[in-house]
Amino acid sequence: MIYYTGDTHGQSKRVLDFIVRHQLTANDAIVILGDAGLNYYGNDRGDKNYKRKLNDTGVTVFCIHGNHEKRPESLPYYKEYVWHDGKVYIEDDYPNLLFARDGEIYDMDGHQAIVIGGAYSVGVQKNGWI
Repeated sequence: MIYYTGDTHGQSKRVLDFIVRHQLTANDAIVILGDAGLNYYGNDRGDKNYKRKLNDTGVTVFCIHGNHEKRPESLPYYKEYVWHDGKVYIEDDYPNLLFARDGEIYDMDGHQAIVIGGAYSVGVQKNGWI
């Protein structure tokens, strides 16, 4: 089953509670439609704990970047792979956490979807987060 949510902003408790409450498994996926909070800091210090917790559930978490996080293609630890007929970015340490590539078309249970992530935030650019 595929589940969708938007703008979790790093609120791991909500997502993790949902996974437990609905007994999601490795056969399930959660699509986070922007501002997942997984690349907010762009380093291990701020992002690592949330990434580890989500990855350890075994559920695939498919993220579309929002305006409050760094683009995975700008971070050196992401590699490109193919998933559901489209390219995604994955870190070796967190193989269940996938970031969509803008402009890719993914086949999700027989339905095709094009992904175009969020805009850059003025506040984020001003503070040098991007």
